[in-house]
Amino acid sequence: MEAGAFEFLKQQDLPAGTLYMVATPIGNLGDITLRALHVLNTVDGIACEDTRHSAALLQQFGIHKKCLALHEHNEISGAQTVIQHLANNERWAYISDAGTPGVSDPGARLVNEVEKAGFRVIPIPGASAVAAAISASGSVMLSSEGRFQFLGFWPNKTKERDALLQDIMSSKKTSIFFESPHHIRETLLLLANYLEPERKVMVGRELTKKFEQIVALEAVQLTQWVSDAESLKGEFVILVAGRQASGDEAPDHALLLKWANALSPYLGSKEIAAVLSQTLGLPKKEAYQAALDAKETGRS
Repeated sequence: MEAGAFEFLKQQDLPAGTLYMVATPIGNLGDITLRALHVLNTVDGIACEDTRHSAALLQQFGIHKKCLALHEHNEISGAQTVIQHLANNERWAYISDAGTPGVSDPGARLVNEVEKAGFRVIPIPGASAVAAAISASGSVMLSSEGRFQFLGFWPNKTKERDALLQDIMSSKKTSIFFESPHHIRETLLLLANYLEPERKVMVGRELTKKFEQIVALEAVQLTQWVSDAESLKGEFVILVAGRQASGDEAPDHALLLKWANALSPYLGSKEIAAVLSQTLGLPKKEAYQAALDAKETGRS
């Protein structure tokens, strides 16, 4: 920035002995904010998730500051170093590799330690893959009246994945999560298999970057989309619309079990589950569990 330009930035109070959590672009460098540049130029030092990655970013904007590596493997010890600098009445910033620190990135433990030590933390907002995806999601967010839950990165462990999948299936809120290119195919096919066919899903790939792609689908279309996709490379953010109740609210478990018991003498567990799922709009797993419970009750 030229000398004297954007004088209004200097009206912002930047107290010493403070940690500044600075959001950086998630792809397009043009998304850096003027305030972020001002803060990064003003602070005494910058803690970075990856100093090599951040050095390239800072160089683009002519910012030359001492940098400290602070990532998930040394966040607590790195926080103590930052606190020592704050105790010397210095200003320090923290930046992750991309986006807003602490949102599925390191930063939360750093903030916790700094606050416990009695120092102030000031957020410098900016780019966020979550906010960007929500702003372009349209009907996905409308279906849940703007309510959402952010679930971070999709887990690789089966038990954690199944628990998260059940949460998504039953939640009335839009569910938002990140996925890597290595597992995106498997994850989308899993959603296609478990979600109600009409459940809305938005797939965002490489947001703000050259090959950005945003598609809105119904769950029943996911399998074909995965098959036809020209590329599944890059980072993904997925939005799944909340569960829509069909008519009245879903029945409680006791009433659901009563209906399943009534069908049990005539149908197998899979057939009972299909009837309950289609009639009541229940997730397949919930309907199947009710069918199993009914069969177990009948044997006892």
